[in-house]
This record gives sequence, C-alpha cells and structure tokens, in this order.
Amino acid sequence: MPTDPILLEAGRWLGVASGLLFVLMLLGFRLGWGIRFRLVGVTSFTTLLAIACVAFAISYRPRLLVPGAVSVPVVFDNGGDLVIAAAPADLAEAAVAPTLEQVASNLRGSGRATRDGLVTVRLRRIEAVGDGTDRPQVLAEVRRNLLNGELLPPL
Repeated sequence: MPTDPILLEAGRWLGVASGLLFVLMLLGFRLGWGIRFRLVGVTSFTTLLAIACVAFAISYRPRLLVPGAVSVPVVFDNGGDLVIAAAPADLAEAAVAPTLEQVASNLRGSGRATRDGLVTVRLRRIEAVGDGTDRPQVLAEVRRNLLNGELLPPL
C-alpha cells in the first residue's frame, strides 16, 4: 500500500502543532486567559486534521493504469456484483480487453454486498438502432474476485 509522503509530512507537522497548542491550552486554563475555550476548539481541530492526514496518506492507493487501455466512465454500479462502464463510439477493438481489465482492477472491495466476492464488470457502448432509439451493446465482460484480486472469465 503506497503512502503519500506529502500528507505524512503534513500530518507530522499538524501533530507537532496540536501538541504545542495543547500546552498553550493548558497554560491558558492555568492562568485564566479569556481565550482558553477557543484554544480547546483550535487544539481539537488541529488534532483531527493531523489524524485525518495520516489516515488518508496510509490508505491512499493510486489507480492502476493498464497499457493500451482507454479511460472510461463507470455508468452503473449497484454496489454489489455488477459494474458497467461506457465505452466511446470510436474505441478500437484492441483496446477493449485492456480497458476492461483497467476498470475491473480499479474496483475497491470494501463495502460491496456480494456473497462470494465476485463482481461482474461489463464494457458497453450505445448503438443507434433507428430513428431516435438506441440500444446498449455489451462489448466485453469479465468477473473479478475481490477476495484475491484475480480476473475470471464471464459465466
């Protein structure tokens, strides 16, 4: 899991600042300063920012880029076992498999409601059928096992 060094550094400095603010807050209560309750809020918020920066830096995972793939938007995601991405009309046949692999590889597994950990990923485009009517055409489909990250052929 890669971490973002800038956020780690910001979290460290915010942690140092919250420690100094905590000492200043204790001093404010001891000497009865008028801003002592404001110092409680500033210290709490700075501590929260420090924790959030470190947590985000640790949990950040950049998107996987597959050579030959085209970036496509996800147009449907039921939060469980089906994800559909829209392919542009001029997508080359050679780019279909890498594009589908890229979409499937960038899925996050947490929060998905699947019984077996399998998610079906489809790549589709809209083709014109007649006057004002369109029909979705599935170009390719793959299943991804979220438990081990492996790509499986469709059923």
